[in-house]
Amino acid sequence: MEHHPAAAVWLTEAARQQGAGNLLRVVLIVMVLGCVLTAWFLLRGYKRKDD
Repeated sequence: MEHHPAAAVWLTEAARQQGAGNLLRVVLIVMVLGCVLTAWFLLRGYKRKDD
């Protein structure tokens, strides 16, 4: 996995502009999306094909 310094710069600028609230909002959105994608990936393996 590559490190993208632009993402870190964007996050620090977001935190600097409006305090920790904006950064927290971004972190929560990313966390929720990650949980949804993980659940989708795990649950699609349990799908059965009825032939």
